[in-house]
Amino acid sequence: MLNCVLAVDDDPDILMAFKDVLELEGHRVLLARGGREALELLGQGERPDVILLDLMMPDVNGWEFRDRQLADASLASIPVVVISGQGVSAREVIALGVDDFLRKPVDVERLLGAVSRFAVSREGDSPHV
Repeated sequence: MLNCVLAVDDDPDILMAFKDVLELEGHRVLLARGGREALELLGQGERPDVILLDLMMPDVNGWEFRDRQLADASLASIPVVVISGQGVSAREVIALGVDDFLRKPVDVERLLGAVSRFAVSREGDSPHV
């Protein structure tokens, strides 16, 4: 079973870079161009092993996405790695209660390390939808 990573960012170039890197490592990658699209995917039953979440997005930003995720018991336990550029303090990220934080531009090795902490082989578990 492939591990599943949901990448949420309003920059299509960043999304494609994440997709390329993560697929080369054997992950299934879902892409969402904003928080609203990510919430729609999750609402359709997708359950990624980890969510890569940008904070600064125009429709539903990362803070609002995180509020909605935590308010839904079926989504609250999905690990989140915030990936954000300037303008965001470590204190703000910690307040979100996320599992990790990477600054843009993202170092590929750090990205893969963060993902591998959550997207581990789960033989015997039922596959994701």
